[in-house]
Order: sequence, then C-alpha cells, then structure tokens
Amino acid sequence: MRLTPRALCSAAQAAWRENFPLCGRDVARWFPGHMAKGLKKMQSSLKLVDCIIEVHDARIPLSGRNPLFQETLGLKPHLLVLNKMDLADLTEQQKIMQHLEGEGLKNVIFTNCVKDENVKQVSERPLMFLLDTPGVLAPRIESVETGLKLALCGTVLDHLVGEETMADYLLYTLNKHQRFGYVQHYGLGSACDNVERVLKSVAVKLGKTQKVKVLTGTGNVNIIQPNYPAAARDFLQTFRRGLLGSVMLDLDVLRGHPPAETLP
Repeated sequence: MRLTPRALCSAAQAAWRENFPLCGRDVARWFPGHMAKGLKKMQSSLKLVDCIIEVHDARIPLSGRNPLFQETLGLKPHLLVLNKMDLADLTEQQKIMQHLEGEGLKNVIFTNCVKDENVKQVSERPLMFLLDTPGVLAPRIESVETGLKLALCGTVLDHLVGEETMADYLLYTLNKHQRFGYVQHYGLGSACDNVERVLKSVAVKLGKTQKVKVLTGTGNVNIIQPNYPAAARDFLQTFRRGLLGSVMLDLDVLRGHPPAETLP
C-alpha cells in the first residue's frame, strides 16, 4: 500500500512522536499468572519427545520469548519457528538471525503456516507425532513497551490493555517506522500522529457512530458521536490481518534501542 509521492514526502518530513507515554500502566495485570505452572507441566512432558519446536510471532522475533525456556529444554534439539512471516517486514532478517544466534539459537526458520505447503509435509516424511502445549510467555514482562508489542500480536485479551491505548501505540509505531499503509486503507488525506483524529476518521468512514445525550441550557440534546472503541477495534483487527502492510515491531531492539520504561 503506497502513498502518492507528494503525500509520502509530506509524511516522511512530519514530526512524529519520539516516544510513547508508558508511565502508570500495570503490565502485570495484562498477562495471566499460569505461565510458571505451564512451564513446569511442559518440563514433565519432555521425556516423551525427541525435539522441541518453539513457535513465535515473526513480527516480534525478539520480544516476549521466555528466557527460562532454553534452560527448561535441557539438551533436547530445539527449532525456533517464526510464524506469520507474511505479516512481518523482514528487511532486517539477517540482523534477526544474528541476534538469535547470539542467544544460542542456530536452528531458526520463518514460515507462514496458513499458506506454506512445506508445513503439511513436516509430519509425514518421516512420520512424526506432535505433542501440543499451551503458549508460555516470560513469567515477568521486562517493559511496558514489550507488553504493548505482545498485546498488538494478540497474546492477551485486548480489553485488559485497552483497545484505544493499543490503537494509539500501533499508530505511533507505524508512523515512527514510516509505514503509512493505514492512510490509503482508510482513505485519509494524510498521515497523522493524533490517534483521536485518526479514529474519528475511521469511525466516520465505517459508519461506526453512536447517539449521545448531552445536557445543555435548553435540555437534553442528542448528538452523533464517533464510536472510538469500535474504530480502535477495527484498526487493530485490520493490522492483524496484514491489511496495513508488513511491520517489524522489534525494529527498535534490532537497532540497539532497548524497550522503553523497563520495569524494576
């Protein structure tokens, strides 16, 4: 999804937010507390398997992986599968591989399990059986920004974080990395860093409005107001379906910038 040369030039020169307000957000409340229990259950199943296949989202190849997972594996062969590669901007794929190799991960593959025909042949030649386990995140999220990245990829229920907060962080990220597919998708006049304006435009375009009673000096008056939560929900779902273009949410980490608001 491309902007016109004039609009792209204007967007590239715009002054985007340099950081995202992260203070006062309770990350611990976002993630379920059963991760340690799941990891122990996984350990008890290790004796039944010959190889470990870890599946992670290719849009966040570095964020959210459980640091205890490697220790839990013991000496079992380990393959990291970075799935949903069709949704990820893999321009920095070589840096991703180097970063993971520095963490001791040498067997890494990128895939799209929805369309990749090779996936259907993993289990038949040779014949193998799969023991599936629940997803296991890090027991403690290292920063608020890491938590927001994980939330954008659907690892927690949206309402725990707040759909409008997530939509704002998504807008901040898209603009910061100059990924302006949302402008064309929603028919906006130009890129914008104000989430209220963007969601208002999205709501109007999609017909997501609601009647609200407002008390005035002459009594109650019904006015039509944009349904911001519904617009935020559509913005997030559109991103997750890949309709806003491919994105690498870990670009800051790859470029040597640690996640903001690291928790004590």
